[in-house]
Amino acid sequence: MKKLTLIGLLAALFTACSQPARHLTDEPFRSVFHHTPEAKWMNDPNGMYYDEATGTWHLYYQYNPNATVWGPMHWAHSVSRDLIHWEHLPIALYPDSLGTIFSGSCVIDRENTAGFGKDAVIAIYTQSEYIGQNQSIAYSTDGGMTFTKYIGNPVLMGDIADFRDPKVTRDGDHWLMTLACQQEIRFYASSDLKQWTLLSRFGEGYGNHDGVWECPELIRIGEQWVLFVSINPGGPFGGSATQYFVGNWDGKEFTPLTSHLSSLTSNWLDYGKDNYSTFTFHNCPDDRIVSLGWMSNWQYAQQVPTVAFRSQNTIARDLSLYIDDADEYRVRVVPSAENGALRGKQLKQPADACIIELEMPQADKPAVVTLCNDRGEQVVMTLDFEAQTFSMDRTASGDCSFSADFAAVTTTPLFVQHETQHITLFIDHCSIEAFGTDGAWAMTNLVFPATPYDKLEVVGGKATIYAIQY
Repeated sequence: MKKLTLIGLLAALFTACSQPARHLTDEPFRSVFHHTPEAKWMNDPNGMYYDEATGTWHLYYQYNPNATVWGPMHWAHSVSRDLIHWEHLPIALYPDSLGTIFSGSCVIDRENTAGFGKDAVIAIYTQSEYIGQNQSIAYSTDGGMTFTKYIGNPVLMGDIADFRDPKVTRDGDHWLMTLACQQEIRFYASSDLKQWTLLSRFGEGYGNHDGVWECPELIRIGEQWVLFVSINPGGPFGGSATQYFVGNWDGKEFTPLTSHLSSLTSNWLDYGKDNYSTFTFHNCPDDRIVSLGWMSNWQYAQQVPTVAFRSQNTIARDLSLYIDDADEYRVRVVPSAENGALRGKQLKQPADACIIELEMPQADKPAVVTLCNDRGEQVVMTLDFEAQTFSMDRTASGDCSFSADFAAVTTTPLFVQHETQHITLFIDHCSIEAFGTDGAWAMTNLVFPATPYDKLEVVGGKATIYAIQY
């Protein structure tokens, strides 16, 4: 979450006002099956939770209703019953005298610990003003549709410049807040969501510190705990990305496993350029861990060549843990089962929105997959069996002119060797999401071709293409 500054706000407003007016229907890169705002600017997903009474997934998100660049932040609101089709609802939280509405989370207060009513939905969020950042709460008694701000806000005052993005969960008999504080994570406890006590700090000597730590989340996955920390800049290919640590939580302190990690290395949740600020839904059914990310990068998020809107979310992804060939814990990332409904009839060549299943048997030479069009624009993906890597080259993918940081080759280790690698590609108007065998890795990259990629060339494997059934 970017800090609000007067200079940054004026620059953003100038950029927005200087853009030529265009019709809302002029949307060559509007996604088919990804969540986007109807118009204007979106970034971090916020306050995500599942309401089992109505079978509804709630997504709030950072939103500027006044421009297609970052500006005074609100919480916008969308809901879905299938994690694919989203209904846009009225803005949920507006700025007030305490500041704009930065990132945060929602919980369902089953036991009425906050005194706002049994099963009230409580939003915990950062309010950012020129003199600092503090945490506030608001409550909803109508299923997350409208919120009333707590009269006693803020509930946690900041003591440093970057003090933000609270992720709150239930931990035993109390609430646990995970908070980003410059280049460390702080953990706080509360019995009522109003009074908070500092438990511990984490960060020094671990992971990447090339930028500000943001949008953290501590979650139990199986027998281990995983701490997600977004960082900007500092990503493996420049700009923003999300790192994670696997370890133990004793109710007060997080201790990473000895191999996770030294200060010299990081585990990355996604090995592309364009998956940031990943959060999971509170109260998921069947103990699932379902996540969404913001599909962009702060290096160029405000310059991408969309028209009436900017940014989209990744598809929903389920997270779990596995052990790789080096006997290390890794986060498994697989497309959520709901995405299976997108798979339509088989195609002979790719379309502007499609799913491609690749089978690449072990070989002496790399397998190469090329998506291209008649303009000479192409995305080249290479599976190197000797190096045990998968890479995606978008340097000739289409329009890269809006940022010197956009043209890039991204590469991920395979982590687990297989006789045949199975790779799944979700392709939409301006994005490619790649998933490795059994979710061993994920790679998310934006692309902006002048015309859709309508040709597929595969050397060293076979591909099955499916139309999108939306």
